[in-house]
Amino acid sequence: MTLRLPAFTQGQRIGLFGGSFNPAHAGHLALGRQALKRLGLDQVWWMVSPQNPLKSSDSTADFDERMEGARRLIVNRAMVVTDVEKQLGTDCTAATLTRLKPVLARAHFVWIMGADSFAELHRWRDWRVIPETLPLAVFDRPGWRLKAMAGKAAQRYGEMRLATSDARLLPTLEAPAWVFLPMPLRSESSTAIRNRQQQN
Repeated sequence: MTLRLPAFTQGQRIGLFGGSFNPAHAGHLALGRQALKRLGLDQVWWMVSPQNPLKSSDSTADFDERMEGARRLIVNRAMVVTDVEKQLGTDCTAATLTRLKPVLARAHFVWIMGADSFAELHRWRDWRVIPETLPLAVFDRPGWRLKAMAGKAAQRYGEMRLATSDARLLPTLEAPAWVFLPMPLRSESSTAIRNRQQQN
């Protein structure tokens, strides 16, 4: 199977930012910009998931609609939206990363996630595959810092945590390795946006 991937060169530093993006919003964009800057990345790939296994399909908008919404939002050429998970036909992040291993070996990849996702990472299917495949960059989210730091993933991989000041080293480190990155907190959430749309 030949994958259609964003163009990249050997050895580049690339962040993988997975999610439903239901819908994509300014908070996602701010996180992507922070990742580029704080981690010294060449690119951030927004990996739109066909369906989040932890969320009801009834609340998830059409895949093409979510892809287009993310594309409309992005203006930075260093960020690109990809449907690689749909191409692979995988239904969880662990399976996606396992299938992508030949690609991951060609550059310095890091997985980008919010503190809310990191706090609940242990609920994801085969969750240990993720931090043991790629370094993780965990960005602060309103109300989630303490939960993220007390979560099972933070406890299990506590000794592999990098100092915030060393964040730019993360993409070149072997997994498991992770860093928690404070950032200006944003109030946007996809759930709140969907609720407002339903009320209008």
